[in-house]
Amino acid sequence: MADSGAPQETTALLGGDKNQTDDGVRGDKIRPNVSSSVTARASYRNSWHALRDLDDDVANEPNKERPGMPAKSYSVNADGTASYLSPLEMGRHELYEMVPFAAVFGMQKKERSLSQAFASFAGDLDAMEADQLEFKKSRTHLSDAELEKRRSHASLLLLDELEFDAVMVTSPLIIAVVMASMVQFMVGYNTGVMNAPASVVFPGHSTGSWAIAVAAFAVGGPFGAMMAGKLADSRGRRGALLIDTWIFLLGGLLQTLAIDMYSIIIARFIIGFGSGFASVLVPIYLGELAPPNLRGMFGTLTQFAMVIGILVSDFFAFPFATEEKWRYLFSITPITAALLLLFSPFLLESPRWLLGRDRSSRKARYIIKILRGLRYDHEVETEVSHFVSASQNQHCDGSCENDTVNSGVAFTEMLMTPKVRTLLISCLILQMGQQLCGINAVFYYSTSFFEGVIDNPLLGTTIVGAVNVVATYVALLLMDSCGRRTLILWSSGGMFMCCVVIVLSLLGYFQNIVALLAVNVYVSFFEIGLGPIPWLIVAEMFDAKYVTTAMAACSQLNWVCNFVVGFVFPYLNEYLGPYSFVPFAIVLALTFIFAALKLPETQGTTPEELMDQLVRKNSSVVYHNMNIEDAHNNPIDLEWKLAMEQLKQEDEAAMESGSYNYGFKPIEGVQPPASGSDWQSGMGH
Repeated sequence: MADSGAPQETTALLGGDKNQTDDGVRGDKIRPNVSSSVTARASYRNSWHALRDLDDDVANEPNKERPGMPAKSYSVNADGTASYLSPLEMGRHELYEMVPFAAVFGMQKKERSLSQAFASFAGDLDAMEADQLEFKKSRTHLSDAELEKRRSHASLLLLDELEFDAVMVTSPLIIAVVMASMVQFMVGYNTGVMNAPASVVFPGHSTGSWAIAVAAFAVGGPFGAMMAGKLADSRGRRGALLIDTWIFLLGGLLQTLAIDMYSIIIARFIIGFGSGFASVLVPIYLGELAPPNLRGMFGTLTQFAMVIGILVSDFFAFPFATEEKWRYLFSITPITAALLLLFSPFLLESPRWLLGRDRSSRKARYIIKILRGLRYDHEVETEVSHFVSASQNQHCDGSCENDTVNSGVAFTEMLMTPKVRTLLISCLILQMGQQLCGINAVFYYSTSFFEGVIDNPLLGTTIVGAVNVVATYVALLLMDSCGRRTLILWSSGGMFMCCVVIVLSLLGYFQNIVALLAVNVYVSFFEIGLGPIPWLIVAEMFDAKYVTTAMAACSQLNWVCNFVVGFVFPYLNEYLGPYSFVPFAIVLALTFIFAALKLPETQGTTPEELMDQLVRKNSSVVYHNMNIEDAHNNPIDLEWKLAMEQLKQEDEAAMESGSYNYGFKPIEGVQPPASGSDWQSGMGH
């Protein structure tokens, strides 16, 4: 065990000499656990000379501790500034800076890898410091087994603490997630709600008018996505979410009380505007409220809320998709929006937005305190520093009012950087493939498509919706073990084969039930690849500072392609008949070829690669007192333990000297009654 009484300094350097020694510290003895494929590594040295140019008070202040108490850990940057964070807080600081402020489906793997990378990085620092202390005391180094045991124990201890946020969820955070998920539920519900009642809403309408009504949803989407960023910056994330809820309420009421198809078209445009608004706002809002290692899980929850919304619209179609009750089917949207407005007082503002406008905001600190379940002001201030530093690192520049401007600058910068430009083009092509593959033709028109194919088209649509939910869960499992490019290839290739089977079934080469089965398999293949991957790789491939800009560009193109499919498919179905899925098959074939030839494998950065990034990033930082086991203990518990040990020592010393009070001596300062009669007379009164 390292002696915590002496201050230690450990410097992380890049690419040190393997045989380098400095005051007995072996450069070849301790280095990060990186794979042989990673060329960069960190070597460490004893650097008592590193603080010569610093003020002595700053250098020695952390070590003014009570006897028996561990010295505080801290780090000194290249510019001489000191950061007084425990190893746990250092790890959380890195997570805040490296995980984008966005809740994205499937990002859990990146979050876990970052936690593992920092735990290994800090474990190496801890082991190095222990080796330094041992050498100073005995002039001998720790053995390889002792170093590995120390490193492993420290890494696991810190990893457990870093992952504690994943189970520490407060009530205000749960309320925010539920309300944001309900907004996404409305997006999914309105994606599928027009599927079943095509023949019962104002019977006699033309194919063109219904196609426009369906596609108007996608027309409003891009406008909503554009406005979301501006309103979120000017009115706050909470204010923008409430505005979006009012938009859903207005559009839902207009659709429920529609007097003709023109009213339906206008209502669909308004609801589409709200849906595009939500597609940008909800991931940002939840990403700024949630701790870094919960953002992926919350993104997954909102994705499930959306696909469940599609399934619920199919279930409600059974009793309500009639000429008398179709308005009940549309009323679910305004009812849900009204409930959200009713519970809006419990919705919190984003602390990142508040701190972007005023870094001394008391409201932001209060929100952080209740969101994280913190008790002490110094804990809140530490969390505030995480938010501010991460915002600066992700190009917020201290003012979230400039996010829109920064997005334009960042987009130009992305186009001017060859490597980033290639990634951006890849993401945009995948977004086109995601929509032009025809998936929304299924969710918009599957009931009419199944007419003449199976006896109950609505049952077929509901089965497709249920398969969609199950396939979303399967996709979540596969993304932890399979590469992104691999999933895109399987997805596009599988969907292409399904399109071929669907066309052959409609031509009479197979039974009609085969067409229903092929559509369900088609949806399943979509959900394991082309559904989530185009969004996930944005969060994985780009630096945190580019993520929001890249997602905004992808969202715009996605909505445009969504409109094309929603408007064109009724005509494809009418004029191409059994060949209506041929254009989608062509798109899928092109997507497969692009993924096979051009798309890089993006399974996600491994912990070893992330550790390499941490070494590079912190190569000029000097770490002090990186004793993870001592830092793991609560300071109050340590004070209590120290006080109890002191009392025990005093009692043992008193026993040895014969002066220990075993309880038979009278308490000093308390006089006993003079006699029993006085006591009895006192009772008599």
